[in-house]
Amino acid sequence: MATLNSPLHPKALRYLAAVAQLGSVQAAAREVSISASAIDRQILMLEEDMGVPLFERLPRGMRLTAAGELLLALSQRWKTDLNRTLSDVKQLQGVSQGQLRLAAMDSHVNGFLPGFIHRVAQEHPGIVLEVDVVSTDEAVRCLTEGAVDLAIAFNLKPQRELHLVWTADLPLGCVAATGHALAASRQVTFKEVAAWPLAVQSHALAIRRYLERRHSWLLQEARPPLVTNSLQLVKSLVKSGSHVALTSELDAGPEILEGSVRFIPLSDKNAQPQTIGVAISASRSIPRIGRIVADLLAGHVEAYLASVRRAGR
Repeated sequence: MATLNSPLHPKALRYLAAVAQLGSVQAAAREVSISASAIDRQILMLEEDMGVPLFERLPRGMRLTAAGELLLALSQRWKTDLNRTLSDVKQLQGVSQGQLRLAAMDSHVNGFLPGFIHRVAQEHPGIVLEVDVVSTDEAVRCLTEGAVDLAIAFNLKPQRELHLVWTADLPLGCVAATGHALAASRQVTFKEVAAWPLAVQSHALAIRRYLERRHSWLLQEARPPLVTNSLQLVKSLVKSGSHVALTSELDAGPEILEGSVRFIPLSDKNAQPQTIGVAISASRSIPRIGRIVADLLAGHVEAYLASVRRAGR
């Protein structure tokens, strides 16, 4: 597989990326095992060709200019496209081998993601996965810019730049500890949830933006709401019995499977479901193994979600 040291990746772009990452020519020279003067010469040649400085020369290192940022993005796209091409070459040889970058959500890390990575390693040992944990907005940006090959994220919207491989509805519900008063209910209303201390995700997460847009009164009436960008903290508070939360079965999957919390559906007709989806770029080519892994991921999440629902009955 290609790396930053591949001869197929232009050395001038490799050197620029190394200096940008490490902050100095000397540090980059040590990283790529070449003289500092050779790296400096390549960067000066780039600046001469471009007609603009690519770095600010500071007393304590070097920092990319706006033009340098554009060339760094080009370097990253070049590396991504090179890896795709080499993966396709391996596929032509009948080998399931290559490197794929996956964007996933923080809530997936303690849920289905470890099992999926293990499954890929077993069924396709030649595939190297790089997993970036990001928000939904960042996942879309990474896909459209070519920084990742596929993404699994909440509330992905169909758009020209994205192709949804698979999607499923995630009904909104209340998550409460098994010993909580609400846990015995078959359904609950927003009003009933608001009677208890509520742990709420921060603006970085789509569920919070949805609640503010459609049910802002709930955040004002819950007593008292706790706001955090950590889903793990939310779930810890729910497990302790001190708080309840509004989220999906997938977010609370590990805790539902272990029996420490219950997911209680909301009976309100205006409780809009969230969605979970697997997407690839519609405008950029994906290596053949990318589609294989995308389909495998969709099937894995669907099976995981089914097991969570069985456990929660």
